[in-house]
Amino acid sequence: MQMTNTIAGVFRPVDKVRGIVFDLLIVICGSLLVGISAKIRVYLPFSPVPVTGQTFVVLMLGALFGSYRGGLTMLAYLLEGVLGLPVFTNISGAAALFGPTGGYLVGFVVAAYIVGRLAEMGWDRRVATTVAAMLIGDAVLLVFGFVWLTLLLADVRTAFITGVVAFVPGDISKIMLAAAIFPVSWKLLKRLRDKN
Repeated sequence: MQMTNTIAGVFRPVDKVRGIVFDLLIVICGSLLVGISAKIRVYLPFSPVPVTGQTFVVLMLGALFGSYRGGLTMLAYLLEGVLGLPVFTNISGAAALFGPTGGYLVGFVVAAYIVGRLAEMGWDRRVATTVAAMLIGDAVLLVFGFVWLTLLLADVRTAFITGVVAFVPGDISKIMLAAAIFPVSWKLLKRLRDKN
């Protein structure tokens, strides 16, 4: 087994056609997983944006797939939602991009790409750098969401409290989980490679 720069890359077929099919399949499956994670939600009484499982899935898929496949996965997810598939948290169709969650949705693409790029550079192989990569990706998501909420609410303080502060405790636990998963996964893959 030849080791490559992302976990998905380890399993990608070398054959060009099979590699393209592999890429398409993981992008589609990943986008559907993001849609499913949107349905795992908790509504906070003071925030127009619910807490969902999406942050965790977006960052995980970015690290798992790498920059291009991770970014394409999020673009596919947005396209599915804009076309009316029930993959967004509350609203179907393009209207979701203009609602309170619009900034986060656009941020998914950028965050997955950045975390994927960091994973390609080996940041997902140690706990400390995995935490750093996930923190950077999460910060990108929160900035996109905060800026959009500020524009919608015309109130910086409210946007910061309801769109950033409200999500920090949950995001930290998701990042810690990711930090436990990736380094262990790479060690397991190394053992498999050494046996072959």
